[in-house]
Amino acid sequence: MMWARLMVGVEGSGFGLRASRTGLQRVSGAGCAGRRQQQRQASSTEDVLRKTPLFDFHKKHGGKMVEFAGWSMPVQYKDSHIASHMHTREHCSIFDVSHMLQTKVHGKDRVKFMESLVVADIEELKDNQGTLSLFTNEKGGIIDDLIVTKTDQGYLYVVSNAGCADKDSAHMKARLSELKAAGLDLELEFLDDALIALQGPTMARVLQEGLKDDLSKLTFMTSTLASVFGIPSCRITRCGYTGEDGVEISVPRSRVVELTEKLLSNSEVKLAGLGARDSLRLEAGLCLYGNDIDESTTPVEASLVWTIGKRRRQTKDFPGAEIVIPQIKAKTARKRVGLVSTGPPVRQHTPILSPDGQIIGEVTSGCPSPCLKKNIAMGYVDAAFAKNGTAIQVEIRKKTQPATVSKMPFVPTNYFSG
Repeated sequence: MMWARLMVGVEGSGFGLRASRTGLQRVSGAGCAGRRQQQRQASSTEDVLRKTPLFDFHKKHGGKMVEFAGWSMPVQYKDSHIASHMHTREHCSIFDVSHMLQTKVHGKDRVKFMESLVVADIEELKDNQGTLSLFTNEKGGIIDDLIVTKTDQGYLYVVSNAGCADKDSAHMKARLSELKAAGLDLELEFLDDALIALQGPTMARVLQEGLKDDLSKLTFMTSTLASVFGIPSCRITRCGYTGEDGVEISVPRSRVVELTEKLLSNSEVKLAGLGARDSLRLEAGLCLYGNDIDESTTPVEASLVWTIGKRRRQTKDFPGAEIVIPQIKAKTARKRVGLVSTGPPVRQHTPILSPDGQIIGEVTSGCPSPCLKKNIAMGYVDAAFAKNGTAIQVEIRKKTQPATVSKMPFVPTNYFSG
């Protein structure tokens, strides 16, 4: 799913990685003194960062830890970023996503509460079915993206971004107070459980060994409670942020190391970090909150109209609906698109130009695609240039390179539909 700002340098490009407050930054090669200073800074910074229950496990397995959204997280392990990326595409990998915000919404008015904040039709969901949705503000801007699951245990299960955790929790608490004051029956429960993602084409075969129930009955965007390798009360949701078949498993934090070790005992499984996570999600055409969507973009501009429920378009009762709904028919001045280019890698903030050299937009995410062996990116362009196949240019180091507007996902997705 959905993370705070992230930029990843590709190995062999002459650039390294360093941590920053908002994520990872690319830096030019530094001397020994510079590297020692960076190491000292990283050590002191790590002391104040939040740590997931797998922190020591990551260090033990060679995880290179960096700051990410206020957390110390692994960017990669002993394998290269590209090797980790390709292993996920061909086999399966474990990602630690315990830093993400997990929330339960209780009470008989839980659906009304959630629909007062997001664009999805939560009421129409079947039991144990989930949907990607968006928190929007009164101007139609995207506060965050999230997954909402309507469980058969009498609560909604919500997973949202680590980088937006404080903002999201405050947003939900404020709305809760308003509705409870109006007499609605509601409660919020912020979970302390760990969360790991097992992603890749062999995921089902690996996970089935630890389940009594038939995993083939769990289709994309559905969820269940189950015992996993003898660990009870795990929530398994068939979803992920890589474009591959996969699950996210919410597990009691005291037993997440045990579960991770059980999964890793299968030769199909390796650990993967933020670097592979970012290139995988970009190949799948998935947005990164803070890069590709934020409070200055609407669902229509972001090409996320499909997240707005049909009934919600008619009732127009989500925040910012009076701005967003007319955009669906009238279109917008700009649109999020995919790009494929040649030459040097395209990175965030790269200017996008028309064939005659006029600035028509900006790249929001970009990297060389390990699968396609070409540069891929997404960004916002003037609507007149948003059609797939349109020839444009990108400006890299004051030189222009040819690019083409491309359909997304760049690599076909393999979600399991049964």
